[in-house]
Amino acid sequence: MESFADAPLAPGLHAALAANGISAPFPIQAATLPDSLAGRDVLGRGRTGSGKTLAFGLPLLSRTAGQRGRPGRPLALVLVPTRELAQQVTSALAPYARAVNLRCATVVGGLSLQRQADALRAGAEVVVATPGRLHDLINRGDCRLDQVAVTVLDEADQMADMGFLPQVTTLLEQVAAGGQRMLFSATLDRGVDRLVRRFLTDPVSHSVDPTTATVTAMTHHVLHVEAADKPAALTQIAARDGRTILFMGTKHRADRLARQLLASGVRAAALHGGKSQPQRSRILEQFRTGQVTALVATDVAARGIHVDGLDMVVNVDPPTEAKDYLHRGGRTARAGEAGAVVTLVLPDQRRDVARLMRIAGIEPELARVRPGDEELVRMTGARVPSGVPVTVAAPAPPAAGRPAHRASGRPRRPRRPRRQPA
Repeated sequence: MESFADAPLAPGLHAALAANGISAPFPIQAATLPDSLAGRDVLGRGRTGSGKTLAFGLPLLSRTAGQRGRPGRPLALVLVPTRELAQQVTSALAPYARAVNLRCATVVGGLSLQRQADALRAGAEVVVATPGRLHDLINRGDCRLDQVAVTVLDEADQMADMGFLPQVTTLLEQVAAGGQRMLFSATLDRGVDRLVRRFLTDPVSHSVDPTTATVTAMTHHVLHVEAADKPAALTQIAARDGRTILFMGTKHRADRLARQLLASGVRAAALHGGKSQPQRSRILEQFRTGQVTALVATDVAARGIHVDGLDMVVNVDPPTEAKDYLHRGGRTARAGEAGAVVTLVLPDQRRDVARLMRIAGIEPELARVRPGDEELVRMTGARVPSGVPVTVAAPAPPAAGRPAHRASGRPRRPRRPRRQPA
C-alpha cells in the first residue's frame, strides 16, 4: 500500500489524515493495514517510533465507526504499559476518533479513579488503558469488556517486563470471543509468545524492522570516561543547546542528578515513578515548552514520551539489555528525524557495553573523552554551564475546577504543525 488513499477506511478518516498532512504510510502501516482492516489478527514487530500508533489505530477506529457503546461497555480496547504512553496514544488517535464520531476514554493510574469511572459510564467506544487501573475499574463494576470486538496490545514486551502479563491475560479472557486482536512488540520473549499462541487466531506476522533495527538518522556514540571525570563531562553534555533526556537507573539517582544540574546552571528536572501523574504531566509540558532542557528520567517514567525536536538521548547509566537500549534511543530520531544516542561508559563497564552493542547490532562511534575535550564537544555539543544556580518554577496545578488534561489526555500546549505520530 503506497498511499492511505488506497486503504478502505471509514468515511471521515481520509479527510482527517489529509487535514493532518499525512498521505504516505510508514512501512509498518503499509504492511499491516490490509490485514488489520480485513479483520485479521495481526502480530507486528517494529522498533519504537516506527509508526505503530496509526498502524493499529486506523483499523481499530475504522472497524468500530458507526457503532455506539453502552455505558461502561467499550467496543475497542488498547492496552499499554505506562500512563505516558496511554496519553500519547489517546492524543494521537483523538482527531481521527472525532472524525468518525467515536468517544475515547483514557484509563490510567495516578489520576482520579472516580473521574475515569464517570467517563466510562458516560459512554466511550474506545478505551486506552494500563492493565492495573482497568482491572480496578472492572472489579468495581464500572466497566465490562464483553462487547470489545477489537483489542490491541501495544509494547507487549514492556508489559511483560513490568509484570503485567497476569493482568493482561485476565483482561483478554474477558473480551468478546472471536474478536480481532492485534499485538505489537519489539520482542516475543518473557511470556509474550504465550499470549500470541493463546489469544491470537492464525495471526499474520509483520516484522518490518528486526528486533535490533535502528534508523539511519540515528547516530550512536560510546564515550569512555574515567569515574573522576564523569560528573563534569555529564554536566557539560546536559548544558548543550536543545532538549536532552538523560537516563538513570534509579529515581534517587535521577533526583540527585537533577539537583546537581540545577546548581550548575542547567534547567533540569527529574521524571520518575515516584512523582504523581499530574506532576509528571506538568514536567513533560515544561520539557516540551523549553522551560526544562535536560530531563533526567528512569526507564519506566520515560516510556511513551514523545517530544518534537528531541535530538539527543544520554545513557548516564548504561542499560543492561539491548532492547532497553533501543527503547531509550527510540525517544529520539522518531519518524525519520535525526537524533543521537550517547552512552557514558566507565572502565569497569566497557566489556558489558561492548556486548550489549553487539547484541543490538550497533556499531557506535567510540571515543575516550574528558571534560572540555574537542571530541566531547563535536559528538555532543557539550559546553561549560554558567555555574550560576537556576530554579525551575514548580509546575503550577490546574485552575480550580479544571482538570490537568483535556478529555483526550493531551497536555495543553500551543498549536504546532502536525506530523504523523509514532
